[in-house]
Amino acid sequence: MAKANKRISIADLAKELGLAKSTVSRALNNAVDVSETTKAQVRALVEKLNYQPNDLAAALRRGRSNVLGVIVPHINGAFFPAVVHGIEEGASQAGFNVMICQSTEDVERERKHVRTLLKAQVDGIMVSMSNTTREYAHFERVRSHGTPLVFFDRMPSMPDVCGVVVDDYRGAYQVMEHLIEQGCRRIAHLAGPQIINTTYNRFRAFHDALLAHGLPYDENLVVYLNGSSTAAGRAAMQQLLQLPERPDAVFSAYDFPAGGALQLLEEQGVRVPEDIALVGFSNEPFTAMVKPRLTSVDQRGKLMGKAAVQLVLQLLKRTDFFTGQKVVLKPKLVVRDSSLHGQLTANQHE
Repeated sequence: MAKANKRISIADLAKELGLAKSTVSRALNNAVDVSETTKAQVRALVEKLNYQPNDLAAALRRGRSNVLGVIVPHINGAFFPAVVHGIEEGASQAGFNVMICQSTEDVERERKHVRTLLKAQVDGIMVSMSNTTREYAHFERVRSHGTPLVFFDRMPSMPDVCGVVVDDYRGAYQVMEHLIEQGCRRIAHLAGPQIINTTYNRFRAFHDALLAHGLPYDENLVVYLNGSSTAAGRAAMQQLLQLPERPDAVFSAYDFPAGGALQLLEEQGVRVPEDIALVGFSNEPFTAMVKPRLTSVDQRGKLMGKAAVQLVLQLLKRTDFFTGQKVVLKPKLVVRDSSLHGQLTANQHE
């Protein structure tokens, strides 16, 4: 009998039953050439000894683990959980399990997770990189290992990377066109880190839309957020309110800072959207519950997760993993009360 503190192996099962290891292994895999009596004996002993198969060893034997690794920056808010939901649903439908890691916006932890996933022999890795990632040697290691690597939402500036993104530029440009159509002319932007493709593209659309519509770009109307929290939004909004001429609209690169800005404006007696229109980005659930309800851009999180899995599966079928395939999803502007500046102003004059 195997010792209680020792991991039970197939060899232990075989010794206990007086069978060959190959017979026990075939019984565990429900092979047709093993009798039902023997299978029943093996199952009974497995339950008695609480035998757990060594999945890693099995993966090495068959060259496939049926596990996909996922690294997300955080699970705050609704966007990344929605992406993970899509990944898990897509992976399950394809017969894969998912191992989820959280970098907490820490590149060192991100590197550690990459090493762990490679050691676990995962069949593919999906990453939304941390906002502290500046070099990509750990991602290159994945590619040199021959493991399919797919990025989602946040993409590194590496050649021939594969990934799934929402068209952040298009979504932000839609926001700007909407605000300009509402009669807003002095539009401020609460900007995220410019090192990240998502928030850089949102800022770029903000800038380009102003110029395309004959509006001046004023650096004083751009406040770089100290994080993506409501507190960061409050601080940024306070800075804008101290300007000699305050903005008539604010476009935030994230929803939670927009929520913080909304709190501060209410406390200061500034009406939204009558005095200042307000728009966020991500379509977090709270945006439909605050008053006024917050206009935002839906990033299609669940669809992004499913698309990332499909891209990994496509790469698993190819001999050349690194062809730079990219899936771009269309964003959706969700217009709510907080941005209807011109509409409410017009109603007041009727």
